[in-house]
Amino acid sequence: MFSIFESSRHGRRDFLRIGSLALGGLSLGGLPTSATAANPQRKKSVVLLFLQGGPPQIETFDPKPDGQSEIRSVTGKVKTSLPGVYFGGGLPKMANLAHKMAVVRSFRIGAAGGSHENGYTALLTGNKNSFDAPMGSVYSRAAGSLNPATGVPTNSIILPETIDPDIKLGTPSGAFTYNQTRRYFCAPGKLGSQYQPFDPAGGGQLIENLKLGVPRKRFEDRRELLSKISRLRRELEKLPGLKGASAAQQQAYDVLFRGISEAFDLSKEDPKVLEQYDTSKLVPLKKIRRGGPWYRNNFNRTTNLLGKQMLLARRLCEAGCGFVTVVDSCWDFHNDGNNPPVKMGMDALSPQLDHAVASFLEDVERRGLSDEILLVITAEMGRTPKKERGGGSGHWGNLAPLVLAGGGLKMGQVIGRSDHIGGHPASTPYTPQHLMATVLQTLFDVGETRLRTDLPAELSQLITDGNPIRELF
Repeated sequence: MFSIFESSRHGRRDFLRIGSLALGGLSLGGLPTSATAANPQRKKSVVLLFLQGGPPQIETFDPKPDGQSEIRSVTGKVKTSLPGVYFGGGLPKMANLAHKMAVVRSFRIGAAGGSHENGYTALLTGNKNSFDAPMGSVYSRAAGSLNPATGVPTNSIILPETIDPDIKLGTPSGAFTYNQTRRYFCAPGKLGSQYQPFDPAGGGQLIENLKLGVPRKRFEDRRELLSKISRLRRELEKLPGLKGASAAQQQAYDVLFRGISEAFDLSKEDPKVLEQYDTSKLVPLKKIRRGGPWYRNNFNRTTNLLGKQMLLARRLCEAGCGFVTVVDSCWDFHNDGNNPPVKMGMDALSPQLDHAVASFLEDVERRGLSDEILLVITAEMGRTPKKERGGGSGHWGNLAPLVLAGGGLKMGQVIGRSDHIGGHPASTPYTPQHLMATVLQTLFDVGETRLRTDLPAELSQLITDGNPIRELF
């Protein structure tokens, strides 16, 4: 195979080979075409922070401070910036920013007593759309797989392995292993592989195209890769063939150099911002891993990397990625030998969630991006309201956490309410269908989408005919 590092003595033919062979046959067919009747895509992005495992609704955003002992939050409560509204005691920084959020307390997945996998499918696909595709892939199909201005993939996923490729978390049988996660989060359904998320951790077509035959380094030590990319870029810019390249070839060049490489180059980030996002000392990994027999299987996917995951998400949004999924694992508190009880799990996970989300919201506001980036925090399920043996809690699809922030939507409110035990909606329930409609109608102009002639009717209707969470608009 042609090596793009071999020599600088290449003409236009070799540049074309760089655009096709060296990129592994990267398809640019997902770019919007000039035949599109209108451009309905808003200049907005969505970051889906997925708390994989099912965090307790009562310990996060819907505490029951006056409930019975077996229901009451084991982490206590903390006042928020919204009058009369409390969060779980482990989220004080997020509580101070509650006026920038919309908390939905009547969100129901509908997978009561079901598996994680059923919950993933329900949440990500809006309870199974006609394409069997996650909302990120639906967005990518309508927006184009690549941002035409920057060359950045429009649909990406940031896993812990993105930050540290050598972390090798989870066990082969664990519910939250890398491969198990990708099976659901990266499946594009009937839309095709072109629209699966860009996975910098090593999966997906685009990352294979961008490896360039260079041995992968740990994320924080990318100097060799960036040096080679910079050298190659300088060499290619000298080629006379570059000026005569087609738009598609120029786009391939941008994918390789201008978009992805810059988005992932943290050396360009202000050191104060890097410090702000740092969660490395908030999760006591050594203490957790000596914590007892419950640390045998799934909970070994706990990391201290969420801050950097959120920073990357912000950088990808700035670079033109419209949908970024960030996965934080191990919110599964059965106390069953594989997973911790609720109190121990919340003590381990809530500090970095609290810090990472608060840092993200403060950062995007400082950059003037609050109305351009919608943060969605949710999961595949909640937990049983009543604690089980040893302080554990089981799967519960009748009520799940859901918080939104930014995106130009109406913030500073609590939407809906739960019953007295925090187990069921006590007001009109919202579902994954409502969430998907909310996301898509944040990203696309409904009226202009109806004018498009280049989309399948089912896709257009998925964007235009859905019922969003009405209080947000």
